[in-house]
Amino acid sequence: MVREFELCPGRRVGGDQPCFIIAEIGQNHQGDLDIAKRMIRMAKDCGADCAKFQKSELEYKFNKKALERPYTSKHSWGKTYGEHKRHLEFSHDQYRQLKKYAEEIGIFFTASGMDEMAVEFLHELDVPFFKVGSGDTNNFPYLEKTAKKGRPMVISSGMQSMNTMHQVYQIVKPINPNFCFLQCTSAYPLQPEDVNLRVISAYQSAFPDIPIGYSGHETGIAISVAAVAMGAKVLERHVTLDKTWKGSDHQASLEPNELAELVKAIRTVEKAMGSPIKQLLPCEMACNEKLGKSVVAKVAIPEGAILTLDMLTVKVGEPKGFPPESIFDLVGQKVKKNIEEDETITEQVVENHVKKVKC
Repeated sequence: MVREFELCPGRRVGGDQPCFIIAEIGQNHQGDLDIAKRMIRMAKDCGADCAKFQKSELEYKFNKKALERPYTSKHSWGKTYGEHKRHLEFSHDQYRQLKKYAEEIGIFFTASGMDEMAVEFLHELDVPFFKVGSGDTNNFPYLEKTAKKGRPMVISSGMQSMNTMHQVYQIVKPINPNFCFLQCTSAYPLQPEDVNLRVISAYQSAFPDIPIGYSGHETGIAISVAAVAMGAKVLERHVTLDKTWKGSDHQASLEPNELAELVKAIRTVEKAMGSPIKQLLPCEMACNEKLGKSVVAKVAIPEGAILTLDMLTVKVGEPKGFPPESIFDLVGQKVKKNIEEDETITEQVVENHVKKVKC
């Protein structure tokens, strides 16, 4: 069984635990604290387990020229990329307010630390776990320092190779065993042909002692539900209040009705996964009683006859008799009394019948 661990206080992931659903607010809050709080409330109301943001200390994430680069996109909040990012970046105090609000309404709160200094702040903020965004998954010094903080880690794998993910595993595992990988493709929005859900199975085989999950940027909910059916134990999806808002992530995000439907569908699928044991279930008894078939005499069979296959057929019979799978076992058996044509073959008419026990 895949190892499980406590990702948040009182909430374990992996093994037979339910999928942990992360509503990725990211920077879809438009730089507005009130909108951010509305989105946390939305995530809670829709049934998500965690509301997640993205925290950067911009001078540590970008170099000077990157921040000064002109940014003329229709999604821009400033003339330069630095101005754009500063508009969307909450202060430390605002993050404390958001975390407090999430705690008050009863949903877990965390953020992706987009650079080492952001991780330091989130550690001070006492988030339950660190989310490692795909852009830092091959940032090995960052990974090592983050792992040493001792908090559980959720590591996305967009833009990475299997070889890199093996290296990530080898770096993190000896330091901090409480982590999981998410299959991810870093495209917004993501086309179905680029999702590659089979990587989930590849990760499950390559890393059998950690939970595997999925971070999706596709439109709709079907692919994410399929990921859970394949065994994803952590699921992350971007969310928004309005897909038409300015910002490059909104189009690849779920609106409230979609998030609610996704959570509902995942919980339904988890129930439906059920047991690997195939057997007649109590809920099937009524159908079996009404339509379940029995072995029936195809012709009149005299007392003392030895049954042959051409004497027997299968029909819905009244009363119930031998089930269809017993028909070959009846061949060669002696009957103790006359059996009329179309009469059900029951245990009472077969000599020395020993009922076989099903394993």
